[in-house]
Formats: sequence, structure tokens, C-alpha cells
Amino acid sequence: PWRNAISCFRKTNMRRAISHAKNGEWPISKAVDGVTLDYEARHRRRYRLRTHEGEDVLLDLAEAVAMADGDGLRLEDNSWLAVKAGQEDLVEITTDNPQHLARVAWHLGNRHLLAAINANRILIRPDHVIESMVVGLDARIRHVTEAFQPEHGAYHEHRDTPLSSAS
Repeated sequence: PWRNAISCFRKTNMRRAISHAKNGEWPISKAVDGVTLDYEARHRRRYRLRTHEGEDVLLDLAEAVAMADGDGLRLEDNSWLAVKAGQEDLVEITTDNPQHLARVAWHLGNRHLLAAINANRILIRPDHVIESMVVGLDARIRHVTEAFQPEHGAYHEHRDTPLSSAS
């Protein structure tokens, strides 16, 4: 039968990650290991993680957190795990000028898509319908594999986070 993360913890004595800190706000020198997570896995409250060294750790936070590359997870013994954004299949959108890219960004936002936006390009997840729409707007698409850190929504509670750094 299927077991949730808590029932697995009770049976295996797995270590727990009990708090999160943003990049630059945790003692990186205390990192004993790390985890590489795709975007979906970086937005969790409770989840079974596999560290780079192969240890299973229970993510057991009070509330769901949107983690980013370079963040840290504090373990019960006050050691830390470094969070690394994993590589994902994405679509890069480019245009000949910033005004055209802004117009494409508007169309993507109108469809409530997750997107990492900067002055030169937009990254989205693959979606053949959206890709056709973007090409129909005279933009260029290219399939890439890299870390994905989309913009937070307008009502995201942590507004002090800098804008995306998709390069």
C-alpha cells in the first residue's frame, strides 16, 4: 500500500529538514550535503528528498516554500543542505527587440503561464499549443535544458525577491 512521507519517516528514522533559508541567509559552511530539485520539487512543504550523497531526507516544513537555487535547508542537527535548481527541458523565446518580447510576454501572462523573463528572452515549459502561438506572434523558439526559476505571481507573499535572472 502507498505510504505518505510521514508514515515512511516513522518506519525509517529518516533525518528531517525543518526550516528553509534564502540564498545568502544561511551558513553555507555548515552544508553537509545538497539536493538538486526541479522547479516543482522546489515548491513543497513535505517531501522525501534524495541528497547528492544518496541519503533520503524528509522535507518537513511548517508551510510550503518556493525554494530557489542557492537556498538552504536546515536539518534537525543544525547542519544544512544546499539547494540546487535542477536542469529541465524548457523553451527559450526570443525576438528582435524588447518591445516585441514585451508583447509576447503579455500574451503568455494572459494565459497565466509560469515564465522566467528578462530583457533578452523568456523561458517557459514546453507546450506545443503555446509554442505555435509564440511562433504565430513572429517570435523565435529554441528548446533548451537549464534551471527554471519563473517569476512569482503579483500576489506572492515574498515580494523582496529580485526579479528573475534568466540569462
